[in-house]
Amino acid sequence: MSTLDRARCRIGAHPLAVDAALAAAVLACMVAGSFVDPHGPDGITWAVRTPDPLSLVLMALGAAALVLRRRAPMAVLAVTGAVSVVECVTGDPRAPVVMSAVVALYTVAATTDRPTTWRVGLLTMAVLTGTAMIAGPLPWYAQENLGIFAWTGMAAAAGDAVRSRRAFVHAIRERAERAERTREEEARRRVAEERLRIARDLHDVVAHHIALVNVQAGVAAHVMDKRPDQAKEALAHVRQASRSALDELRATVGLLRQSGDPEAPTEPAPGLDRLDELAGTFRNAGLHVEVARADQGTELPTAVGLAAYRVVQEALTNVQKHAGPRARAEVSVVRVGPNIEITVLDDGGGGTRTPGTGNGNGNGTGNGNGTGGGHGLLGMRERVTAVRGTLTTGPRYGGGWRVHAILPVAHRTEAARAARATETPGAPKASGG
Repeated sequence: MSTLDRARCRIGAHPLAVDAALAAAVLACMVAGSFVDPHGPDGITWAVRTPDPLSLVLMALGAAALVLRRRAPMAVLAVTGAVSVVECVTGDPRAPVVMSAVVALYTVAATTDRPTTWRVGLLTMAVLTGTAMIAGPLPWYAQENLGIFAWTGMAAAAGDAVRSRRAFVHAIRERAERAERTREEEARRRVAEERLRIARDLHDVVAHHIALVNVQAGVAAHVMDKRPDQAKEALAHVRQASRSALDELRATVGLLRQSGDPEAPTEPAPGLDRLDELAGTFRNAGLHVEVARADQGTELPTAVGLAAYRVVQEALTNVQKHAGPRARAEVSVVRVGPNIEITVLDDGGGGTRTPGTGNGNGNGTGNGNGTGGGHGLLGMRERVTAVRGTLTTGPRYGGGWRVHAILPVAHRTEAARAARATETPGAPKASGG
């Protein structure tokens, strides 16, 4: 903090003392001015004169009132204005008692609004100047009378300018503080979104691959003695699934690295182009999976493709874990207009699970995995909602489970960009699908 700022803080902490000092300074100026006669014996040079005792009393009263100028600015203006009127009528019209009224008018203008300043300022100028011109001993055109008009006008203008500047500075400071709060809130929101996204990725990777590892390890343990070849094959699948889990975890954790850390993996995010590979991992674990595609080779944006991949992955993981050992799953990917529809069905295979419900907005409840408290359906719903899609989950009539997701082929940002690019002047704007 600079010396000027510290001085301002000290002054602001003792306003009454500052006003008392100001009143003393104004009194000294008025008394000093009362001894000066601008019109000497020759009418040109200045001379020294003896002030009237009544004028000294009025000066003291006006200066004393200024001590309370911040607490009651209107009352102080009334008192100093009355003292000045009395001086103009009965005392020496050349005595500068009106200086106290000028300071009081400045205070009123600096602490009130502009309409009040105009009304009070005009009234003060009219009363003091009119009294001096009409009831005073000097001619109405005397420079002392014109000086009263000029000083009161300048006091009102100066006070209004100070008030406007204070309001401007306060508005700038408030806007800066609001912008700072907005930046902090935006940063917190982005951090929360990133945490949720990483949590979803970790859940999908761990739930999928660990479920496969668990199944294959169980198979290996079951056939180790009687069929060692099949046990070796199961252990190979365990090794492959664990390696895939480590690779995906490394890619996910790489997102948390700082700019100066070693380079993170650059493997692209999985999409529907790896759907057959994904289905193959479940087939190796003993789940019968059929894949049908009618998407005409549609290329999806990275975010949409990743959401589609994770929906299929999580749905098949739930089938593997909860639909029973003889379950059969069907995966279909169909292009329907501007959307791509993904459906994962299973026949239950004799297993039981906790029913979940869903709606067209992806706000279904239940987890669809038989635990009643997992994050699988929640993660699917968040991914689908993030790309402006819809998710419906629930039991099938006759047994089994159904997961149905509708995803837009173009992400909302790319769709808006494409709409702007195809827009022609004068044509109506296309609505995003």
